Amino acid sequence: MPDKCAVKEKKTGKFQYHIQPATFWISSAFIIGFVVITIPLQTVLGNVFKMLFGGAMEYFGWFMVLTMNVVFIYCIYLIFSKYSDVRIGGSDAEPEFSNPAWVAMLFSAGLGIGLLYFGVGEPMYHFVAPPLDADAGTPEAAKTAMLYTFLHWGFHGWGVYALVGLSLAFATFNRGLPLSVRTVFYPLIGNRIYGWIGHFIDIFATACTLFGVSTSLGLGCQQVNSGLNYLFGVPINGYVQVLLIAIITAFACTSVVLGLKAGIKRVSVINMWLAGTLFAFVLVLGPTLFIANVFLDSVGEYLQNLISVSFWSESWSGGKWQNGWTIFYWAWWIAWGPFVGMFIGRISYGRTVREFIGGVLVVPILITFVWMSVFGGSALWIELFGSGGIAKAVQENFSSALFVFLQQFPLSWITCFISIFVVVIFFVTSSDSGSLVIDMITAGGHIEPPVPQRIYWSWMEGAVAAALLLGGGLVALQTAVTLAGVPFGLVILFMIWSLQKGLKEYREEMFPHIHEHPDAIIEKLLAEREAAKKAAKA
Repeated sequence: MPDKCAVKEKKTGKFQYHIQPATFWISSAFIIGFVVITIPLQTVLGNVFKMLFGGAMEYFGWFMVLTMNVVFIYCIYLIFSKYSDVRIGGSDAEPEFSNPAWVAMLFSAGLGIGLLYFGVGEPMYHFVAPPLDADAGTPEAAKTAMLYTFLHWGFHGWGVYALVGLSLAFATFNRGLPLSVRTVFYPLIGNRIYGWIGHFIDIFATACTLFGVSTSLGLGCQQVNSGLNYLFGVPINGYVQVLLIAIITAFACTSVVLGLKAGIKRVSVINMWLAGTLFAFVLVLGPTLFIANVFLDSVGEYLQNLISVSFWSESWSGGKWQNGWTIFYWAWWIAWGPFVGMFIGRISYGRTVREFIGGVLVVPILITFVWMSVFGGSALWIELFGSGGIAKAVQENFSSALFVFLQQFPLSWITCFISIFVVVIFFVTSSDSGSLVIDMITAGGHIEPPVPQRIYWSWMEGAVAAALLLGGGLVALQTAVTLAGVPFGLVILFMIWSLQKGLKEYREEMFPHIHEHPDAIIEKLLAEREAAKKAAKA
C-alpha cells in the first residue's frame, strides 16, 4: 500500500527534514504552548494539577481497570489462537536482533527508571500504608505489599505494550504501511487514516508518548538528585533537577546521533550489565534465602489472586489508595503504550505472534519480579527483622528510598554511585527511544527519520519534564500522565478491534480456502488434477 501521509521531505544545505506537517506542527505547538504557560504560572497550576488528577482518578478509574483487563485477556487469546503462527514481516522474515539484545532493549525501554525508583520504595510504601485490611508494619502487610507491587508491574502493563507493539509491527511489516499509530486502524477506517482522523490519532499518540516519557524523566531526575544529595550534599530542589535534565538530555542526544544499533542497542546492553551487577551485589550480600522464599511466595500469591486483584476496586470502602497507585499505574502504562509499543514493534521483525507476545509477557515480567523480590524483599526484611529506618525515609522522601536502602550494605558510597549512573543511563535510553518513536510518528511513519528531528524531540521531552517539575513536582507528573493515558485507553480498545480484523483478513489472504469444507477442497483439487491431465494430453 502506498504511503499517503503527505510527508514533506526537503534538504537545505546539510539539514534534511522529513515530517508529516499536520502532526509535526500541531504537536509542537501544543507542547511548546504547554511549557511556555506552565513555567511562569507554576504556583497557580500546582493546585490545578492536583484538582485534575483527583477528578480523573475518581471518575475514570473503573474505565482504566476494565481496559487493562480486556487488553490482557486479548493477549492471552492471541497466544493460543489460530493467528499465533503469523510471522511479523511474512513467512520468510528472520529476526533482526538476537534474543539477548532484543530482551535487553525490551527491558531498558519498557521499564528503565521505574525499577530503580519503585523497586524499594513501592513495597515499603504499601508495607506502611497497605491497601487492604492488613495492619501496617506486619508480615501480612509485607505480603500484601509484594502482591500489589507485582500487580502494578505484571501482565496487565506489559499486555498494553504487547498489543500496541504487535499492532504496529503487523501494519508496517505485513501490510507495508508507515510505522505510525494511525496505520493500525486501516482495517477499520481504510484510507481515512491519511486524513484528519489519522492526524488526530498521531497527535494524540505523540502527546501521550511525550508526557509519559517526561514523567519518567522527571521521576528519574528526582532520584538522581536524592543520590547526589546523599553522596555530595547537593541540595534537593526543582532547579537542581532541571539542571540535571538539561545535562542528561545532552548525553541522550549523543546516543540519538549514533542511531538504533550503535546507540540505543549498545547503551541498553551496557545498562543491563550495570543493573545486573547491582542486582547480584544485593542478592549475595542481602538475605538471600529470604529473597528466594519471598519470590516464590509472591509469584504464587500473584497468580492465585490475579483475577480478584485485577478487578478489585475500593467501591465498598470508599478509599483513595487505588486512585493514587493502581489507576495511576494503568494510566502510565497506557501513556507509554505508543512509545514502547512502537519501539518493540520496530525491533521485533521476524518473530511470530506467539513468540512476540510470549516474549513480551514472560521474559521482562520474570526479570521484574525477581528484581522486585531482591530489592523490595530485602528492604522488607531489614524493616521487619533488621535495623529498620527505610519506611521512615520513604515517608519523608520517596525518591531517596534506594539510597537509604543501600546504606544498609557495605560499600554503600560505591553502590549509590553505580545506582545514580544506572538511573542516568536508563534516562538516556528512555529519552532517545522516546525521541525516536515521536520522530517516527511525526515523520509520517518513516522508520529512519533524520537525526536533527530526533534531537529536537529529545530536548522537547526534557523541556516538558522540567516544566512539570517546576509546575507542581510529583503531582504535576502524575497529572500529565493520567490526562494522557485515560482518553488513550479508548484508542487502545479500538486497536484490539482493528488488529483482530486485520489478522483475520491477512490469514484469509494467505490461506484462501480456509473457510471451505474439506470435501469441497478435495473435489476442487481433483478437478484441477483432471484438467491438468487433459491439458497434457492435448
